[in-house]
Amino acid sequence: MAGRINDDDVRAVRDAVPIDAVVSEYLQLRNAGGGNLKGLCPFHDEKSPSFQVSPSKGLFYCFGCQEGGDTVDFVMKIDHLSFAETIERLASQAGITLRYEQGSATPGRQQGERTRFVEAHKAAAQFYVEQLDGPEAEIGRRFLAERGFDQAAAQHFGVGYSPAGWDHLVRFLRGRGFTDKELIVSGLAQESRRNPIDRFRGRLMWPIRDITGEVVGFGARKLREDDNGPKYLNTPETPIYKKSHVLYGIDLAKKDIARTSQAVVVEGYTDVMACHLAGVTTAIATCGTAFGGDHIKILRRLLMDNSGAEVIFTFDGDAAGQKAALRAFEDDQKFAAETSIAITPGGMDPCELRLAEGDGAVKTLVDSRTPLFAFAIRHIVARHNLDTAEGRAAALEEAAPIVANIKNSSIQHEYAVSLAGMLGILDTQFVVKRVAQLARWARERGASPGRRGDQRARTAQHGGPAPAAPAAPPAPRGPALNLRSPAHRVERELLKLALQRPDLVSPAFDAYGVDEFTAAPYAAVRRAIEDAGGAGTADGDYLARVRDAAPDDTVRAMVTELAVEPPHTRRDPDEAYAGVQLVAVRLAAVNQRVRDLQGTFTRLAGAHGDPGQLDAVQNELWVLQQYGRALRERGVAAL
Repeated sequence: MAGRINDDDVRAVRDAVPIDAVVSEYLQLRNAGGGNLKGLCPFHDEKSPSFQVSPSKGLFYCFGCQEGGDTVDFVMKIDHLSFAETIERLASQAGITLRYEQGSATPGRQQGERTRFVEAHKAAAQFYVEQLDGPEAEIGRRFLAERGFDQAAAQHFGVGYSPAGWDHLVRFLRGRGFTDKELIVSGLAQESRRNPIDRFRGRLMWPIRDITGEVVGFGARKLREDDNGPKYLNTPETPIYKKSHVLYGIDLAKKDIARTSQAVVVEGYTDVMACHLAGVTTAIATCGTAFGGDHIKILRRLLMDNSGAEVIFTFDGDAAGQKAALRAFEDDQKFAAETSIAITPGGMDPCELRLAEGDGAVKTLVDSRTPLFAFAIRHIVARHNLDTAEGRAAALEEAAPIVANIKNSSIQHEYAVSLAGMLGILDTQFVVKRVAQLARWARERGASPGRRGDQRARTAQHGGPAPAAPAAPPAPRGPALNLRSPAHRVERELLKLALQRPDLVSPAFDAYGVDEFTAAPYAAVRRAIEDAGGAGTADGDYLARVRDAAPDDTVRAMVTELAVEPPHTRRDPDEAYAGVQLVAVRLAAVNQRVRDLQGTFTRLAGAHGDPGQLDAVQNELWVLQQYGRALRERGVAAL
């Protein structure tokens, strides 16, 4: 049985790794005001950022899909790790040595499966790098040199060499304590008749890293004629490697992609190397698969979907390259960014172009890009016989929808005019009106289906794979709130202050009863604060204590949401602002109690009730009315 990680070490890990640093490994964050950061949520598709991070509180929350939590929760959710695996990963990043309890097993045996696989890949990558210096790897070094890559380039990208023997890596990793089963399941070895053998043998090796920089797989290039395998052999699908979820070079390119709002998509490992060495440091590539929806999600989170962002695809000018470009165009509308294409001259890829003409030629290639929709229009028009009226009409009907899909209306109009010229249609306005008509129809049709698509995405997020047909709305995550109620709004604001700025509302807040919060979820949060010791006990672990005191995930999510959502004030909240919220909540509770007592008094008087009970009700009513008047006149001084 795996040992339990020491509680003090868990707390040390939580404190040592800033949440904004962790989240920034996966998406671009921008200032959201109030000390918070915002970005596109990695847990559901959205057009504008509703995902917020509070570095000071160590929490994140998405106001779109309601996912939230601390650093550990984020890593668990985004990488599908267990709690132990997450702590182990964060501890490794922070340089913290973990202690394990309950049992005498060695820490290596206690680590989570994913952590073990990642560590095996890290050790394998270092092993391959060391082998590249050996005599056997001369063929690999020559391959790199012939393509313009020196030793420094190989080191920068972690390129290595897998020995041609059967089990060099297996024996090396066994010596590091890894089991045969771990090596097979992780994709580093494969079964044979007697013992496991290396999956990669006699090949040049590229480590494939995820967006955080961890090695999760390898791409292996054939070097010898007697190698009967494919030209490129990649790691198979494993618990840590999904080819549709990784982009080669993303760990090196992500900062510049976020900084420049530009990504360059190339086709191979050497193309990524060539681009980066030529100064195009936003280049990335897929790993043995077509560029698809999951890759788009990775880039969108880095590009933040701002209108000035751009994704540039580079393809060979041959038929296969044009087919790939048109396939990429099918995904154009999934980007808010503009998509462009750069066709390499003479059928050369970026690596060959750099070798033939130098670094400047690679930069020029990217600079000479053309909008992807323009490429698609030309490609469609070229397929038709424009010498006949029928051919021109057919070309118009096929190309006009593409022009209608152009996001920028002024560019759309310009291309409509250009399309008329390309087709030789003298009545330019006819083409312009046709494009405008198609664009209008697309907007009208797209409004409702788009919302259904978003609903399916939310349903998939919370309840598994999205169904083919529109799904019913997901079940609410908590009691419904009438957010238009002023009482509920002010209760929300006071709870935000109690979680975010307890110094401004204590000790008065701790005297408030749970029944003063009329919205059920807010009352539950108030009770959690009380169970955690109250706002007056706030310290470094205060928020964690409140979240732990929440009775279920719904209340815990509400605590997280309120701890991250900025107060509704343009300035930093101060004692005066806090006082207004304290008074408003108390006054609402007093007014409600007054109304209840008035109803009770009327009922007792009408039924000729006990005079003593009537006097008691009347006395309490008078006291509360006086208290309410004092609150209105004196404000926080009357609390």
